[in-house]
Amino acid sequence: MIGILLTIVHVAVCIFLIIVVLLQSGKAADLAGAFGGSGSQTAFGPRGSATLLSKATTISAILFMITSMSLSIVSMRDTTGSHTILDRKPAKTGAGPVAPKPSQRITVPLTLPPPAPKK
Repeated sequence: MIGILLTIVHVAVCIFLIIVVLLQSGKAADLAGAFGGSGSQTAFGPRGSATLLSKATTISAILFMITSMSLSIVSMRDTTGSHTILDRKPAKTGAGPVAPKPSQRITVPLTLPPPAPKK
């Protein structure tokens, strides 16, 4: 039950994060950025105040990481003790390996051909 609710929240956060990131404009979106100007001599351009979209991006990214880790923990608790698919035992179907019929058997000669002469 908790896994389903957590998955729904995770998908909602993913969609919100995608929308918020796509709504943002790049750092060099203004006219001065098109010609290489940055308005300040800092290495990464001027640092403006955090906008509502940047705060929403930060919060939704944190929620995305929290829901991702929570889903991982919930999925590990739901397992029946096997950690990988290779640890699981195959289901017994009752049918074993099928031996070929005598008419279908391939005979292989027991002797090897003589080695080729050296030139």
